[in-house]
Amino acid sequence: MLRLVSRFHSVLKSSAVGRSLYPSWTSSGSIISNFQRRCASSEPKESTSFCMNLFRGQIKADQVFPFPEVMTPEQKQTLQMLLDPTAKFFEEQNDALKNDSLEKVDEPTLQGLKELGAFGLQVSVDHGGLGLSNTQYARLVEIVGAHDLGIGITLGAHQSIGFKGILLFGTPEQKAKYLPRLASGEDIAAYCLTEPASGSDASSIRTRAVLSQDGKHYILNGSKIWISNGGLAEIFTVFAQTPYKDEKSGETMDKITAFIVERKFGGVSNGPPEKKMGIKCSNTAEVYFEDVKVPLENVLGGVGNGFKVAMNILNNGRFGMAAALSGTMRYCISKAVEHASNRTQFGRKIDSYGTIQEKIARMVLKLYVTESMAYMISGNMDQGSKEFQIEAAISKVYASESAWFCADEAIQILGGMGYMKETGLERVMRDIRIFRIFEGTNDILRLFVALTGIQYAGNYLKQLQKAMKNPSANLGILLGAGSERVKRAMGIKSGTSLGPYVHSSLKDSAELASVAIGSFGSVIENILIKEGKKIIDQQFVLNRIAESAIDIYGMVAVLSRASRSLNQDAPTAKHELMLCQVFCEEASGRIKANLHNATSSQSNKLFSQLSQISTEVVQNGGPLQQHPLGF
Repeated sequence: MLRLVSRFHSVLKSSAVGRSLYPSWTSSGSIISNFQRRCASSEPKESTSFCMNLFRGQIKADQVFPFPEVMTPEQKQTLQMLLDPTAKFFEEQNDALKNDSLEKVDEPTLQGLKELGAFGLQVSVDHGGLGLSNTQYARLVEIVGAHDLGIGITLGAHQSIGFKGILLFGTPEQKAKYLPRLASGEDIAAYCLTEPASGSDASSIRTRAVLSQDGKHYILNGSKIWISNGGLAEIFTVFAQTPYKDEKSGETMDKITAFIVERKFGGVSNGPPEKKMGIKCSNTAEVYFEDVKVPLENVLGGVGNGFKVAMNILNNGRFGMAAALSGTMRYCISKAVEHASNRTQFGRKIDSYGTIQEKIARMVLKLYVTESMAYMISGNMDQGSKEFQIEAAISKVYASESAWFCADEAIQILGGMGYMKETGLERVMRDIRIFRIFEGTNDILRLFVALTGIQYAGNYLKQLQKAMKNPSANLGILLGAGSERVKRAMGIKSGTSLGPYVHSSLKDSAELASVAIGSFGSVIENILIKEGKKIIDQQFVLNRIAESAIDIYGMVAVLSRASRSLNQDAPTAKHELMLCQVFCEEASGRIKANLHNATSSQSNKLFSQLSQISTEVVQNGGPLQQHPLGF
């Protein structure tokens, strides 16, 4: 044992773990660093999240294997009863092209949605809603996404984020007062975070609320931009800076607080509807707050806890976006398949040509992964998981980019017909584009994925650093927390494998994922050792780390889902087997390339050149190369 400890000690010393300073993220003003600064603990806390542990090179399988089966027979029956009338409503009553042309949802359609219960899907029955689980909710919004994303945003801005804070953080009195009115659609809700100077950097908001002299209410002043339902809402979840006295230091500072604000309080107004590229029927407007008197009892989640409230609302809502876009992708694929199977060129149906076949196959691959992520996360949430922030961010990024791919390829397959308005795909493409921007831009979410995971891994490496001061007394820590990396460095086989969790037909694909997880963990450790806290500025590297994490989570999601189908001998099991095998094979190649590019000196040189090109172009105010004609 002493020899093992001694060898362990030498490995750590040679790898420079003991000399490294791991990231604290305190130097940046971005939403990522704010999240880390406010939420990260200096002491590592064991996470149940698969993706968090991925950054340690470890497999935490509880959330991903087996694929979640969370609905009771009663819930399945309830869902089935809701699916048919919802689909019928969108097929027979809602006119997406009309909504797009009018740039609003007409009153009969809104009333029909209210009668369906669509404004209170996850509100408890006691408070007038349908009381659906996350998985039931996901399946219904998938139908909405297949027909009209503009209406989807109206409904989602209302319940997925608009009053989600009341569901998550509301007091019993707040829930009793507001949820019945919101569930019925009598009142519509909006989420007010974004300001002209604060997009992804939520900490820089300027809207301010100060306590009145009599101490009975807050006086709210400021404005919010690009607020979905901003011109329709009666109830707003508003985030504002408030004075906050730290109990330990006695120092007074500004911290964000969340408030439930009613339009009838007075002083609440909005600008005209914004003119947008897509989701035109969704009302988007600037909202103004002028000396609004907000009662003390309308503080949501406690004074100074607004950042936590805001991030939890967004994390809890993102899985629904992936589900809705699954529906959109199915619509695009159906349009493409219908055309390809009927269109004849050069004497053959075009669905027999390899170029078209590859397009259709890749569209379906992306749909399979998106669905797998969406329903894995909703299942985890229904099972009581509280840690899914990385997984939710990954699902949002992957779904929004995959939906764009599917819309683009569907239009390409339809050719000139796809470009015509009456086909419906051009509207879908315009609608889809916003999903890569709102509720956290995909660029910021990639950094969020990478930095959140790196923070977690870094905390464990710091624990190892402390344990090395007395290795004999801390052998359990040294060979426990964080030991997978250390074992690899020492040449000890870690045994980390997904093989025991998957169907026998997927052993090879599972091995690809297992190798990817091990390589990923090693790269994260090496980057931490090399960069320390400076990693936060290495965004070329962070983006490639995020891409690798997205692909690994996609591999695990489809391995789990396909294994379930194979174990149950489902009618589509062989088809799903192929989908899983192809995705894992190609994802493995992308992961290897991204991890190589994140660490190689040649890639670092390319990153520096790209940075310099950008800097010179910005300084020039645009492209600076000489025109080909010389004038």
